[in-house]
Parts: sequence; C-alpha cells; structure tokens
Amino acid sequence: MPNVTFHLPAGQMPSDEKLTELSRDCVNLCTTVLEAALKNVHVNFVEVRHGHGHPVFAEVQYRVETIRTPSVMNEFMEALDDAIAQHTGLTARIRCFGHAASNIHARN
Repeated sequence: MPNVTFHLPAGQMPSDEKLTELSRDCVNLCTTVLEAALKNVHVNFVEVRHGHGHPVFAEVQYRVETIRTPSVMNEFMEALDDAIAQHTGLTARIRCFGHAASNIHARN
C-alpha cells in the first residue's frame, strides 16, 4: 500500500505516454511524500463509462501511519491533483482512504 486507482472516461483516455508520466509522478509522490516503499506502491488506470461528476476519479487506499498526518495527506492530494491536470488535462475528484494495519489482510 498505497494503491492508487484512476477511473478515466473511455472517450478521454490519455495516451500511453501521458499515463506513463502520470504513473511515474504518482509513484514518486507515494515514495517521497507518503514515504511508502516502492515495492508497496500500485498504480492502476481503469477505463469507465462516465455518468456524472468530475471526469477523473482518483481513489487512494493507504496504510495509516503516524507520518501521514492531515497536512501530509493534503500536500499529497495537492501534488496529485496537479499531476493529473498536467498529464490528462482533466479535473479530478480525489479520495484517500486510510486503513489501520490490523484491518488489512493481504497477500503478495
């Protein structure tokens, strides 16, 4: 963890190059701002049929840690918002969900 999933409208999916750049920026933010280990960062892009709301929905699932204070999460979301706008040209709704380690049951 963190797992970052971008839901993007099918008709506005950025080029592979732009998605690679966004993924790189996202991984960088996760490893620097959130101090996550590189091996624990996952980034996914999901093509969706958009119905209503912002064109991009970014969902971030992360493990609660003492270093991930509200101000750190705000810094992360601000930088992620900038990266999304830069690489997609679209407005995003970003939601971050923290999970206590005791509530995470994972494999691989």
